[in-house]
Amino acid sequence: MTPPDTTPPAVDWPARANEAARAVTSRFGQRLLFLPGTHLGSVLWPSNRLTNLVSPWHYWWQAHYVDCLVDTGRRELGNGATPAARFNGPGNPSAGKLASRLVTGMRMRNLFTFVNNYYDDMAWLALATLRLQSLAEETRKPGRRRNARIHKTLTLQFESASTDDLGGGTFWSKKRDFKNTPATAPVALYYARTSQQAKAQRLVDWLNTVLFDQAQGLYVDGARLNAAGEITVENTIYTYNQGPVLGALLEIGGEENLARAATVIGAVDRHLTVPAHAVVPGSEPDTRTSILRCDGTGDGGLFTGILCRYLALAALDARLPEEVRSTAAELITATAEAFWVGRRTDGGPLFSVHAAQPAAGTYPAGAAVELSTQLQAWMVLEAAASLK
Repeated sequence: MTPPDTTPPAVDWPARANEAARAVTSRFGQRLLFLPGTHLGSVLWPSNRLTNLVSPWHYWWQAHYVDCLVDTGRRELGNGATPAARFNGPGNPSAGKLASRLVTGMRMRNLFTFVNNYYDDMAWLALATLRLQSLAEETRKPGRRRNARIHKTLTLQFESASTDDLGGGTFWSKKRDFKNTPATAPVALYYARTSQQAKAQRLVDWLNTVLFDQAQGLYVDGARLNAAGEITVENTIYTYNQGPVLGALLEIGGEENLARAATVIGAVDRHLTVPAHAVVPGSEPDTRTSILRCDGTGDGGLFTGILCRYLALAALDARLPEEVRSTAAELITATAEAFWVGRRTDGGPLFSVHAAQPAAGTYPAGAAVELSTQLQAWMVLEAAASLK
């Protein structure tokens, strides 16, 4: 008699990512002032239709919303880019079309410009629209001249912000008193993806010289000039800062950059993880005892998702040692599983602020839910789906 097959069924990460995409777009997505051809994500759910005008404007949350939709659009493309392949059903716009409407909504909400006071915000949008343009070209629906105008405008901003002050790097804001990893790393990645390798490498070299913590193997926050004209370093380490540095190191390539990428992944595993309390026995990553830490609500609600986006690139990069790639993949799938296991399921998945805690605790019934935290879980699930 043949013994029963006790192998657990494979996790359908694309299906889970689609559920997250539907939940976020249906709960948070809306037109700007009911205008056709526009889309924006509300800061909070539930909210009224005027929220996007009266609440604080989170430009960079919307930029990551674009990136999430591009992730979903790439999976639609892999399934044939037909109406039947759409994450939200054949009667709805594709993820790519929704992302394009979101970019339109961002411009209108940002007073008809893509320029704002923070260079890191603009860098995130530049990266997202590069990916959106690539998706549009592959689906034979090019973004006309709009994406080119965005990149021309934002490139001028990055040129202005990437100066020799403090020895290099990119300013964080128009105040021009602080250069940091959150701005320098995504600008370096943008340069690398637009065939400006020398500029990208100079920014990475500055990060390595000024903001890399040798003892921990991670990048600290930033640096400024004090009253005495000396460079003072802000030593806080954030999860998301490691992500775009990884992306830039991989995009530029070369032996030193790839070795540094491997170092960062190992350091993330050692220093930026927590016990996987939300993972139940029998789930896919139950051999792993830790998952990526999360950094709360507000802007911090995006941090772990951003890190996972770039860990996924590392997990798929054959230039890295297999052990390093496996570590990156395990961190993603374990964290994704924890978010999934801990979700609330009333009215579609609603995800926790922290992967290691159930959503019923961090977002009990009746609580206002922030867009950033739901984008984060969606990003992590998309990262897991990309590994398959």
